Amino acid sequence: MNSTRRSFLASSAAALTGCSLFPSAGGGSWIDAHVHVWTPDVEKYPLARGYAVSDMRPPSFTPQQLFAHTKREGVKRVVLIQMSYYQYDNSYMLDVIKAHPGTFSGVAIVDENAPDVAATMTQLVRQGVRGFRIYAGKEKSLSAWIGSPGMATLWKTAAQLSVSVCPLINPDTLPLIDQMCEWYPDTSVVIDHFARTGMAGGVKEGDVKNLTRLARHAKTHVKASAFYALGAKKAPYTDLGPLIRRVRDAYGPQRVMWASDCPFQVDPGHNYHDSIALIRDRLDFLTDQDKAWMLRGTAEKVFFSAALA
Repeated sequence: MNSTRRSFLASSAAALTGCSLFPSAGGGSWIDAHVHVWTPDVEKYPLARGYAVSDMRPPSFTPQQLFAHTKREGVKRVVLIQMSYYQYDNSYMLDVIKAHPGTFSGVAIVDENAPDVAATMTQLVRQGVRGFRIYAGKEKSLSAWIGSPGMATLWKTAAQLSVSVCPLINPDTLPLIDQMCEWYPDTSVVIDHFARTGMAGGVKEGDVKNLTRLARHAKTHVKASAFYALGAKKAPYTDLGPLIRRVRDAYGPQRVMWASDCPFQVDPGHNYHDSIALIRDRLDFLTDQDKAWMLRGTAEKVFFSAALA
């Protein structure tokens, strides 16, 4: 897809969705579409069964610790992803959203097998949640997990509420997500971390094809994120350029969003600047409009728009 056609598609999408594009990608006000936060206050916010304080690495990652990284790079809004330490208790994330109006959106975790899952999702959306993370339990086969009655309810309810299903998956699950997108075409989907393509060894062609095949579903999106864990796993991460380019070409920039995956992106050996700089500064095939969508517009459209709850 040439740059003229991409610009036309981005402009058309902007007109349809009401999202404005920046005249330049250097203006800041970016959105980080994937961050986890947690607190050492385990009395007020208890850990889920099976987790211990020693599992919290780093021991703390609060909004204040996050802002030390985001403010330097012009990131003004953040999508919080419920941390597994708390499992289905989204209280800490919800309290952070409430304490910082307009700064955060949230992706919650719910028990899809609970009889009241639809009501629970509705209540969470009313509190600022705009997505629901799904991932396979170790005790289940992938087909049984994705085809369960509870999962069907979750996907249907997400569509009714105008929020997204956010799969944290490995590449082998992409065909099943493809099937779910066929069954539930009205449900918005956001694939985390390129479906971990390139996490186990190099980026495999078959995995990229399965990821880009999902682009034919109009409501499917991809997070360009977790660079520290993919490919060479080493800054400046430019080895991921070909993967980013193919995803951009398949989905269009208006369905791709950058994210850091903090605090893991700021583990020793990595830093926040190198994550955002890969999209903002280091890939010459990305136009200013591409960057505007990937660094703000897509996440704004998906995670900071009004829901129906």
